[in-house]
Amino acid sequence: MSWLIIGLGNPGKGYRLTRHNVGFRVVDCFAREQGIQFKKRSGGAQIGEGRVGRQKVVLAKPLTYMNKSGVAVRKLVEGLGIPLDRLVVVHDDLDLACGRMKIKDRGGHGGHKGVQSIIEQLGSAAFLRVKVGIGKPPSHEEGADYVLSPFAAEERPLVKESVEQAAEAIEIVIRSGKDQAMNTYN
Repeated sequence: MSWLIIGLGNPGKGYRLTRHNVGFRVVDCFAREQGIQFKKRSGGAQIGEGRVGRQKVVLAKPLTYMNKSGVAVRKLVEGLGIPLDRLVVVHDDLDLACGRMKIKDRGGHGGHKGVQSIIEQLGSAAFLRVKVGIGKPPSHEEGADYVLSPFAAEERPLVKESVEQAAEAIEIVIRSGKDQAMNTYN
């Protein structure tokens, strides 16, 4: 039985270093650490396949843009026959300070349009989330503009650390289970 790890973000160079693309960055970091390459496209996503120990893992970065992420996730879940308890969605979170990371099992979308799309498309919120903090926007800035902006220079080391932590947490989820990962990182 495979694991499906989805990193949320927007495709294209213009979005690569934005706050909203931190999910892509975590999945890229995890792929590098595990020696997995993104070699194909399937179900509206860029796909990498490999193993973590004895566990088969499919990594995916939807190419549908954030607000339509659920379309690609549903196609992948159905096409690969992945049970929702083996689906991990990695995304940015405005409610966590920059540099923080949290693992959450189930729950609502918390205002995140990508997660909302996934819940709507799957008809369920019964999947694990790895949330990477991007902090709240300054009061004068709209949330949409904020999430599509790059991290400030002083935030970059914090983000790098939280991206690496999130990649480690995913490995623990796969090797030892979600409870062990939550006990370690939450």
